[in-house]
Amino acid sequence: MAPSTVGGAAYSGTVSEDTTSAPTDGLWSRLRLIEGQPLPARADAYSALHDELSRRLESGAKLDQRETPGSR
Repeated sequence: MAPSTVGGAAYSGTVSEDTTSAPTDGLWSRLRLIEGQPLPARADAYSALHDELSRRLESGAKLDQRETPGSR
């Protein structure tokens, strides 16, 4: 498969092992696992991952607001 262009950069459709800032929470291994699944399962898995990451970001934002001094 020829690489496509995403945001001006070539995208091969695979997750690269060549990264200097690999997450330590297992995100890369989860992405590799998802990439190995058939397309319908992959779409569901990416959707679930998106929902999980969105919840984590939202809960972190709420915690940060509560911990800010003088926010009352």
